[in-house]
Parts: sequence; C-alpha cells; structure tokens
Amino acid sequence: MAAKAEPIGPLNGHELAPLNTRADGSERPHGVTIVLQGSRNSLQRDAPDEDRAAWSGKLQFFLSIIGYSVGLGNIWRFPYLCQQNGGGAFLIPFLIMLILEGIPLFLIEMAIGQKMRLGSLGVWNTIHPWLGGIGIASCVVTLFVALYYNVIITWVFFYLFNSIRLSADQLPWAHCPQDNGTAEAECTKASATVYYWYREALDASPSIDQPGAPRWWIVLYLLLAWIIVFFIVMKGIQSSGKVVYFTSLFPYVVLTIFFVRGITLPGSTDGIIHMYKPKLAKLLDPTVWLDAATQVFYSFGLAFGSLIAFGSYNTPNNNCVRDVLLVSVCNALTAIYASVVIFSILGFKAFTMVEKCISKEIKILALHHINGFTLNSTQEYYEEHFPTLNSLNVTALNLTGCSMSKNLEEAAEGTGLAFIVFTQAILKLTPAPFWSIIFFLMLLSLGLGSQIGIMEGMLCTIFDIDFFKRFSKPVITGAVCTFCFFVGLIFTTGAGEYWLKMFDSFAGTIGLVVVALLEMISVVYIYGHERFTNDIYEMTGYRPGWYWQVTWRYVGPFIVSCILLSSLVFMLLYPPTYGAWNAEEGRVEKTPYPDWVLGIAVAMILAGILPIPVVLLLRRFQCLALDVDIHQGSIRRIETTVSTKEMMSDQDSSDSEPSQPRASAHYEDSSSSDDEILNAKYSTGTGIRLAMKPIGHNPNTFKMDVVD
Repeated sequence: MAAKAEPIGPLNGHELAPLNTRADGSERPHGVTIVLQGSRNSLQRDAPDEDRAAWSGKLQFFLSIIGYSVGLGNIWRFPYLCQQNGGGAFLIPFLIMLILEGIPLFLIEMAIGQKMRLGSLGVWNTIHPWLGGIGIASCVVTLFVALYYNVIITWVFFYLFNSIRLSADQLPWAHCPQDNGTAEAECTKASATVYYWYREALDASPSIDQPGAPRWWIVLYLLLAWIIVFFIVMKGIQSSGKVVYFTSLFPYVVLTIFFVRGITLPGSTDGIIHMYKPKLAKLLDPTVWLDAATQVFYSFGLAFGSLIAFGSYNTPNNNCVRDVLLVSVCNALTAIYASVVIFSILGFKAFTMVEKCISKEIKILALHHINGFTLNSTQEYYEEHFPTLNSLNVTALNLTGCSMSKNLEEAAEGTGLAFIVFTQAILKLTPAPFWSIIFFLMLLSLGLGSQIGIMEGMLCTIFDIDFFKRFSKPVITGAVCTFCFFVGLIFTTGAGEYWLKMFDSFAGTIGLVVVALLEMISVVYIYGHERFTNDIYEMTGYRPGWYWQVTWRYVGPFIVSCILLSSLVFMLLYPPTYGAWNAEEGRVEKTPYPDWVLGIAVAMILAGILPIPVVLLLRRFQCLALDVDIHQGSIRRIETTVSTKEMMSDQDSSDSEPSQPRASAHYEDSSSSDDEILNAKYSTGTGIRLAMKPIGHNPNTFKMDVVD
C-alpha cells in the first residue's frame, strides 16, 4: 500500500510522499520528496525554496523598495507636473490616483511575489501556463529601460567628476569658451550651461540621422556605470542589499541640506509659492488627471517585475499590506518634499536672473533718457515705473519687463532640469563645487537605487528559466551587463540623447501599461480575488475589505485602461518629435522622427507585447510543454504488481475537488533500490509521463517534469 508521507509544508495536493519505504516495508536511510511545481490553480507553495535568497532584515527590504520606487522622476518630473498642471491643485488628482490606482496594484505585485516566492515569469506560469508571456514581456520591457536608464547614470558621472573644482569660476559650465570662433558664437547664442550640455557633454549631432561615432568620454563613463552596476547586483540581494543603505538614505540627506540652504536664500519663498499656488480651474482639464495617473504608475515602478522579485525574498508571514502603505506614503511625501527643495533653489535662481535683467534694462533706459531713469535707479524705481512706459519704447528697445513669475514659468523637466537649469542655479551658491558634487551624488544614488531594482526584476525572471539555472548568478549578471553595454553604445553617439528620448517614449510606456493591466486581470479574474484575499489574510492576518475589492476589480483596471488608450491616441494624433540641437542658432528645435526610427519604435513596442499572445497560443495548441495540472490530488509512490493497479489514499480522494482532475502515479517496475527509484519514470492517470529532477543542491527534494 502507499507510503505515509510526512509533508514538508502544508498538504495542498502538490507535494509527493517521501519515498522512504522499501517494497519489503523496511525504512530507507533518508526520505526523498518529489515536488510538483507550476500548478495553475493555486498560489500555495509546497515548501520553502531553500535556495531562495532572503532579506537580511526588515530595514534592508524597506530601503530596497524605497530606493527602487523613489527615483529620478521624483526630482525632475513631479515638480514640473505640479507647476504645469495647477500647482497645489495637482496634488488632488495625484493623491486620488495614488489611492485608486497605485496602492492597489502595488499590493498585487508585492503580495503575489511574497506568496509564491518566485520571480515574474514563475508567478504567471504558476497562475496559469498560458499567462507565462506576461513574465517574458515584463522582462523584455525591463531590458529596454535598463539600457537607457544607465545612460542617465553615465551623464551624472560625467558631471560629477567635472564638478571637482576649487571655485565656481573653475566649473566648466560657468563660462563660455574664449576662442573667438564658432564655439564662442554658439555659446553666446545659448548660454554657458546649455552650451556645455549639448556641446561638451553630449557633442550633439544636428539630427538622429547623423549620429557620428561614439564619443570616447561617454563610452568610458558608460563602461564605468555598467561595471558598478554589475558589482552591485552580481550576487542578487546579498550584494545589492548592502548598497541600498547608501543609495536610499543619502538622497534624503542631500535634500535636507539643500532645503535648509534653500529656504534661507532670497527668492526661495516666491519659488515655493509659485510652485504650490493652486489653480483649481486646471482640475477641469482631463489631461491633468491623466498626467497624475501616469505619474503614479511610473513613480512606483509597476509592471517591471521588480516588486514581485522583492516581495519573493520576504518571509511568508511578512505584513506586505503595511509595507505597501508605508512605501506609498513615503513615495508621495518624497515627491512633495523634493518639489519644495527644487523650487526653493529655482526661486533663488529666478531672483538672481531678475536682478541681472533689471540692472541691464535700467542701463538701457538711462542711456536713452526715458522716464527719468538714471544709472543709479533702484530696482524699486524700475518696478514702479516700468508699467508706465510707452509700449512703443518697450518694443523698440527690446525690453522684457523682468519679473519673477515669468522666470519661474520657464519650466524644465528631465535632463533639462538636472543638467541645465539646476547647474545654472548651483553657480550662484557658495561654494558652488560643493553643491554641485552633492547634487550629482544625490542623482547618482537615486539612479543606482532604481537601476538595482530594474536589474533585479529582470535577472530574477532570467533565473526562473531552467536553462539558466546551470550558470552562477555572477556569470549571468556579467553576460547581461556586457550585452547592455554594447547595445548602449548607440547612446554614446552624437544622437545619444535623441535615442534615449525615443526609448523613453516608446520602449517603457505601452508595454508596461499592457503588462500592468493583464497582471490585475490575471490575479483578480483568473486566479480569483476571493482566493487572493484569503492568501493575504493567511500571510498577514488582515483581510482586505471593500476598498481593495473595488479598486482591484473595477477602478484599477479602468484607470490603467484609460492610460493605455490615451497613450495610443496621443501617439496617433500627435506624431512624436525630439529636440534636435541647432548649433547655428544655439537652441533646440522640435524635429519629427524619421520613418525608419518610428519603425524601430514600433518594433520595440511589439517586442514588449507579443510574448503574451505568442506564449498563450503556443501553449494553447501544445507547442510548448504545459505544467502538470494537479490541484488537490497527490501523486504518490505505490506498490506495483504485474497489472500496475492504480491506488490512491482515502485522504486524497476526500480532499480532491470534484471539478479538478485527479491524478495518480505509477513507476514502471517494482525495483526498490534508491538509484532505480530516482531513475524511474512515472505516469499519471491522464497518460502524462513524468520524470524526477533534483531541485537546487538538495539531494532529497525533486520536481516532476513532463517527458515525451
């Protein structure tokens, strides 16, 4: 009769009995446990994966999540959106979307990873084999983002090392070159900081069609960036977990230093007020709500697979609901805090620019003896009498009417804010090199923190593939980083920034939103929201209530669908463009992408989406091996006779669900030696033939694979 099993985890129908009883009834010296992996109807794991990495402590996990989700977008994207979309009024749609979209999807990824202790590919394969393409699609999109995200870190390295000077005058972007040639003319038409960015840092080409050769200094910094990333993530969280103490905490130290300095500067109050002065009429604009939803989606780093990977390293009883709420609040507060810091400094910059502008225009008015202006006229006199000037005089003398609000409305985002606007503001601080160094160290910390999470999500998916399990983590990580470096050489040409803009606009948008939408549908409607709710209750002791049910089932999918549809509509209605540098005029010109570049963009979008239907169709028509569908039944080793009669225990029969297929196992002969048993092939009642393979380095734990 069947051997009595001593389960290695909760009995749920996925584990096989230890093969510890010989045919003659004597005990074997050790038990051999067979584990069936990949059931599609339950998230229950059979036993903890002894080879699975784990966080060394709660603080390491929390800092890793913070370092990943709080990234460069909090510094150079959120402040811009606030300013452009109603100031303080933008916080209303932002917080609403945070509650209705960000937090629910955040919990789905964290909880499902923690429950299954698998990466993105393993998670969706286990829910249903047809959904395995979601994990592959997520990995592909993550690869695209990792390619260009490290280029931003490359540029930060360039500015960081060039910030090591003794005085502000020695900073290379402080002055235009004095060569009486084209370089000086180009710089004069633009500004010193703009010229340094486009000519010295990037050596920008006139268009994406004329990239030129890779710039050797960018190549070296890109190599440095990938080497650092490799050493951080080569051993998974065992190595990256130590770095997050710096990458997560240091940005807050720098933000606080800038905040203390910023609020003491003249003009900082005007900058903060301009930033958060609410314009409630903006709330009637649908694009404001769309911007808020999009910002929440990308600020959390959803759909990359990284949150699933981070959650999988937690213990099964970790309170993931509390973690999600804490990280969400921290993320939102960081974005608001960073906005205050940024605009306090930009307010000071605007103040200095207005002073310089007023001095210049007073001199012009004095030389033309207009309205009693003299070279000794004060700023107050200018502000009082400028509105009374004849408009013809203002136009003829090309006067601008210097004002704080006008300067502050000249907003910038992304690289323009970090490498042009803020570097110009830093020149006004004393000592400028110190402020420049800590600013770019902060950007480096934020960039590395997010890059660690991006790489972890991608590598965790790769490690879930059986073929790659034969290689060590450093080998796989080194191969991925080397591949990314060579592909990333396209970003080191004169058209590097144009390519980065294209990747950012196409590679990391549509694919991620599609993955996020299918994640919610898969968990809520295929796996089942009730079962998922029970899983969270078993892990945390908290049962998600009506708020979670409504957002998971209806509101969240609706918002993500709106983001997807609006993104597609905007792409069709407004052909994408990039900012090409016009050296002759010293300014950026909006230029449409050529057709061949748009073809590459479409190919990247398809590469991030097609794995989903391809895997579904291949497995639907059995072109790929399906995971064995065994839910509540157990496969057990039984005594065999010539007739190989099937025998199932009473407990198996009573525990199995009527709607689920039951399965038993037979092996081909009645040999009783250990080696013969381990080499035996088994068959289920459905005719599927199985073979045992060891899991990891444990000689006593095996999994069943389908054999032809």
